[in-house]
Amino acid sequence: MNTIKSIALLAALSALLIWIGGMIGGQQGALIALGIALVMNFTSYWWSDKIVLSMYKAKEVTYEDAPDLYGDVQELATNAGLPMPKVYIVPEQTPNAFATGRSPSHSAVAVTQGIMKLLSRDELKGVLAHELAHIKNRDILTGSIAATIATAITYLIYIGLFFGGGRGGRGSNPIALIAMLILAPLAASLIRMAISRTREYEADKGGAQICGNPLYLANALRSLSGYSGRGKFTVSEQAADSTAHMMIISPMLGGRMAKLFSTHPPMEERIAKLENMAMGRS
Repeated sequence: MNTIKSIALLAALSALLIWIGGMIGGQQGALIALGIALVMNFTSYWWSDKIVLSMYKAKEVTYEDAPDLYGDVQELATNAGLPMPKVYIVPEQTPNAFATGRSPSHSAVAVTQGIMKLLSRDELKGVLAHELAHIKNRDILTGSIAATIATAITYLIYIGLFFGGGRGGRGSNPIALIAMLILAPLAASLIRMAISRTREYEADKGGAQICGNPLYLANALRSLSGYSGRGKFTVSEQAADSTAHMMIISPMLGGRMAKLFSTHPPMEERIAKLENMAMGRS
């Protein structure tokens, strides 16, 4: 059901992109928008992992470099029936983790120095298992495509606003363009948010099964919840926002608006679901 929902939401994002292209430049604009989506999706499919890892200056490690971390990923990957992913450490003190890659055979798991210091080994296992569940469910590719289309929508509107639209479209109407400038990115963000939130619950459940104890992740989320909002990555805010859906917790600063538009479900709900799993209620 979650997979069908994600596909439907991705289709909605794509339709929104093409509709905006049509509004700005008529039939020609719609075709250009479709072309932009195809090019960006192709780029996202092949190189999104390298782009994200480079953005965060992540360093690949071996068993000799980080025996506990590497060994735990190896054990959990075996439990999940996955090929061994590459393991990276991000030189950041903000606690977080993410997985990337286009498929289970081409995947990587990255953790920050901060999360390794904050969490116990069992708690970190819960986080790693959550990320491996994302890899197993192929959520990374879905999220990357969603983020790419959402970004394309925003840029397309800026182009329409700058050039005033084509002759065949409705972009010459400044009021319509301004409305699209406000509403379309909002709609894209809401759809991207829905995709990410849907997959987070599934990854929590899968991660609990992979590590064998739902409380590992529940306790990790509780520790991370206490830290959330007190720091952020040193990358640009735009970069942190575009990759927020990939993280175990959102890298953006807290606050009511941040929580409203967060790519992640409420932390307390995730913890409650995991605790219910531990008690055999789900």
